[in-house]
Amino acid sequence: MTTIINTPQPKEDSDGGMGMIIGLVIVVFVTFLFFVYGLPALKQIRLGNPQINVPSEIDVNINQEK
Repeated sequence: MTTIINTPQPKEDSDGGMGMIIGLVIVVFVTFLFFVYGLPALKQIRLGNPQINVPSEIDVNINQEK
């Protein structure tokens, strides 16, 4: 009886590190977004919003003496 052994072909790595480059770009982009939007938002939450009172009517009449 003959024994047949099928060995798989050697797998070639055709990626060339592209996944690591894409991952690094994504990490840099997310870090940039955190510094631009995340830190100011955290600072705003921690300090609270300032209360601004705007009058509904402003008198701009000038009384001049004759």
